[in-house]
Amino acid sequence: MIQIQTDKQVAMRDVFGQTLLELSTADERVLGLDGDLANSTKIDKLAENNAKQFLQMGIAEQNMLGVAAGLATVGFQPWVCSFAAFIVKRALDQIAISIAQPKLDVKMIGAYSGLLTGCTGKTHQALEDIAIMRSLANMIVLAPADAVELKKMMLFAHQYNGPVYIRVARDPLPQLFSEETYKFQLGKGITLKEGTDVTIVSTGTQTSRVLAAAASLEQEGISAAVLHLPTIKPIDQDAIIAAAARTGVLVTAEEHNIYGGLGSAVAEVLVEHHPVPMLRVGVRDRNSESGSNEELLAKYEIGAADVVRVTKQAIAKKNGGGGMRV
Repeated sequence: MIQIQTDKQVAMRDVFGQTLLELSTADERVLGLDGDLANSTKIDKLAENNAKQFLQMGIAEQNMLGVAAGLATVGFQPWVCSFAAFIVKRALDQIAISIAQPKLDVKMIGAYSGLLTGCTGKTHQALEDIAIMRSLANMIVLAPADAVELKKMMLFAHQYNGPVYIRVARDPLPQLFSEETYKFQLGKGITLKEGTDVTIVSTGTQTSRVLAAAASLEQEGISAAVLHLPTIKPIDQDAIIAAAARTGVLVTAEEHNIYGGLGSAVAEVLVEHHPVPMLRVGVRDRNSESGSNEELLAKYEIGAADVVRVTKQAIAKKNGGGGMRV
């Protein structure tokens, strides 16, 4: 257990820009590569304050990832930043062949991930990036719950020699962690709340919604543990198995398609090591669309209220009732 704090909200992208500027100032190997979205992703802080380590690559993501691979082979540490939809889907071949296979030291920031991307619509939303990136050998896949965790992940990635993909959200989120006490550990989950009836496993932006859902469940007499997994690959198998043994039923929650994402990763662990009933909260094999945050969370059934509803179904399934949700 760690002490969490939710008294303020901070946008991940603002902390990303500032942290990358600090890393580049301290290490001349660090270069920021932008796909003509600097103002949106906030990598413009690097462009404005350390321009010699900023490279504007234009709207040419495949070329940008290829350039990043080349820079890594001569000793630089490229940080490639664009919308998650553009990096992962447009430049997948370059990532897989030129970066992941040779395990090059390239950091990929998937900004504007998930559904909540400021009314940009399905062309700019990424609901498949976790599934795609975790399927690549040598790839580290991270999804921070707040801006503090993002900064700690970036400090880790700077020290780690190899490809890292970090999923970054657009809008402000509750600050859950203390910058003074929180320590990111690769492959380690974090128990944010103890519980005995069910374990809700979450990652990234969904964790703050899961905490709200767990508080609501508590008011109804349901004791829900919350396990946050900031590392999706490598995943914390021990924490998942321990949670399954302790509560006997799991619910996963993610701002991502249910196929291939966190839910799939957790199910893989359970089916091999400790099978228990499990249900998933995520976008259910549908294309996304433009809308306000509240409208999208409700329509695609991934808000806190949906976590509460599915958690009750999972407990009923555990107790021999219905609640099948695949």
